[in-house]
Amino acid sequence: MKIRKQQLLFLFKFRMLLVFGIVVAIAYCSISLFLFFQQPKFIFFPSTVIEKTPDSFNLPYQEVWLPVKTSLGKVEKIHAWWIPANQPDAKVLLYLHGNGLNIGANIAHSQRFHQLGFSVLLIDYRGYGRSQGDFPNEMRVYQDAATAWQYLTQQQQIPPQQIFIYGHSLGGAIAIDLAVKHPQAAGLIVESSFSSIREMISTRKWFSIFPIDLILTQRFDSIKKVPQLQMPVLFIHGTADSTVPAYMSQKLYDAAPEPKQLILVPNADHNNTAVTAGGKYLQWVQSFVQKAGM
Repeated sequence: MKIRKQQLLFLFKFRMLLVFGIVVAIAYCSISLFLFFQQPKFIFFPSTVIEKTPDSFNLPYQEVWLPVKTSLGKVEKIHAWWIPANQPDAKVLLYLHGNGLNIGANIAHSQRFHQLGFSVLLIDYRGYGRSQGDFPNEMRVYQDAATAWQYLTQQQQIPPQQIFIYGHSLGGAIAIDLAVKHPQAAGLIVESSFSSIREMISTRKWFSIFPIDLILTQRFDSIKKVPQLQMPVLFIHGTADSTVPAYMSQKLYDAAPEPKQLILVPNADHNNTAVTAGGKYLQWVQSFVQKAGM
């Protein structure tokens, strides 16, 4: 009788462990599938509320709407601001912002480039600000950046050699992708950006329990693209960046061909490199632009 009870107890524990294992496996697979289909929601944080416009900084500007054709043939419009320089035939900066908010949160920084004599085009990717379209993903934002490039070179008829591409954070990855596709651009400025989404995930330890290499669809693999650059590139990164580690810009710099430059800003975080550096920031950009034009 005692042996029988022990056998029944063993079978009960075995069944409980089996049920627990099945529940854990189902939960694990469910979360993996959720991450596979919903991962853009962990990368993009758009806002439709524009809190500031160029008027807030007394900047002259024009509202621009750029049509983008989707894979289904539907036309969606990207909202942009064109801030012309005070001088005719000025150099142009295509400004690609990061993964949060919208162009309204980037006016203060774009003003710095305008102070340097640039005409600036700021775009909101589809799903951001007043731009139309569904929630953004990697392919859509690449297409949006390409649409802005076409607007500058075809509608505005600006020579590619007069256009600098700027990207902050996630916008840096978008800028790198665009620069590789358009090697005739004057130069590339990448600020506070990362080497790849895969490496960013490796800094978030709890994600490591999932089969990241199998489920990752949003890759933004800049480290594999920068060796293909054919233009001067300036990397800027704060040493105290709490969002994207500064070593990632070092890796991008190491992988990029000459001419290139890396500036690490002491004590600067993810969004305040220009504020922390003060007037030096403008000097760095101005020097880079002058050297790129040689």
